[in-house]
Amino acid sequence: MTPGCHRVARLVVAAAALALLGQSDAASKPDSLDSAASPGVFESGVVYCANLVYAKEKTSVCYADHFLKQIEKETHVRTSKRFTPVKLESEKLYGYPFAMMTGQGKFKLTPTQRQSLRNYLSRGGFLVASAGCSSEQWAISFEQQIKQVFPELKMIEIGESHPIFRTVYDIKALGTKRAGPKPKLKGLEIEGKLVLVYSKDGLNDTAKAGDNCCCCGGNEVKNARQINVNLMAYALTH
Repeated sequence: MTPGCHRVARLVVAAAALALLGQSDAASKPDSLDSAASPGVFESGVVYCANLVYAKEKTSVCYADHFLKQIEKETHVRTSKRFTPVKLESEKLYGYPFAMMTGQGKFKLTPTQRQSLRNYLSRGGFLVASAGCSSEQWAISFEQQIKQVFPELKMIEIGESHPIFRTVYDIKALGTKRAGPKPKLKGLEIEGKLVLVYSKDGLNDTAKAGDNCCCCGGNEVKNARQINVNLMAYALTH
C-alpha cells in the first residue's frame, strides 16, 4: 500500500458528502430496480457505486463488486460493498460519485441517456467503462456513443505514469489472462480532469464474479481488482 491511501483517508468524508454538484432530492434514494441491492437511503459517510442500466435495460450481471470491500480493507473509505443498479437517465445518478458501465454486444443510448451521461461527467461524476468478457461489439458501441456524448472531446491513452496507477496500489504494468498485445486504458478529460476510464479488454475481477460468471471468451485484465480500487480512490480525491 502506498501513501496515497492516507490521502484517501483524509479526503473521503468530504468527497462522499459533496459527491456531485447539482444533487436533487431525487438523489436521496437509489433506484429500486433491485430491492436486494438497494440500500433504501444513503448512509452518511458511505460511498455508493452505481451499476448503470442503459440502452434498453442493458446492464452488467457479472461484474465483480469485490473491489468495494478491498478498498475498505486498504483505506478508511467506507463503501456500500455492493453495486446499486441506477438507470442512466435517472436524476438519482447524481447521488453517486462513482459508476460502472459494462456489458456485452451492441447497444445504442437514447438521446436522453446521452445527455444524462454528459451532465453526470461534466458535474463531477466518474465512470469506469469496461467491455464484458472483452466483447468487441460492446467496445465498438461504447466508443461510438462517447463520440456522440462528447463530440468535441477525444479519449486519450492513459500512460502508466498517471496517478491512477498508484493512488493505493503501485501498479507497474497491466497484464491479461492470455498472451497478446499489451492492454491499455483510455480516458476522457474535461478541463484537464479525468472523468472516465475505459478498457476494451475488460476490468472485471472474474475470480470474484461468482460461480455463474466465467467470461470464458474474454481476456480480462489480471490485476483488475487493484485497478478498480485505485480508480475509486482517484475519483474520490481529485
